[in-house]
Amino acid sequence: MIKLFLSITFATALMGLVAYGQTSTSSTTTATGTSGATETATTTTESFGTVTDFTPGQTMVLKTEAGEPMRYKFGKTVTYTTADGRVIDASKIRRDSKVRVHYIKQGDDMVVDKVIVTERE
Repeated sequence: MIKLFLSITFATALMGLVAYGQTSTSSTTTATGTSGATETATTTTESFGTVTDFTPGQTMVLKTEAGEPMRYKFGKTVTYTTADGRVIDASKIRRDSKVRVHYIKQGDDMVVDKVIVTERE
């Protein structure tokens, strides 16, 4: 009985660590049209990490828990916000800032449309 309890406890703790280490999420918007056909609109993905390189309006490189640094390009319009939703200037983002980025995969590029600074300045 004790072995079973310990096994369940450790398994639950391991699942929590795996969920905590997740560095990105995805969501796809689908809708059924009037003709009954299903249409996929866009897939928006979020990634979490620490800024290692940042050129406003051009590129951003994030160090993530997944290992390899991730390189992102910026779209024509990018919104920069704080975790509580306040819009900020791109100059507030610095190297070592912890951020969450929303991006859309276009071919081999990951094109950012929103950057959220997740730590207080």
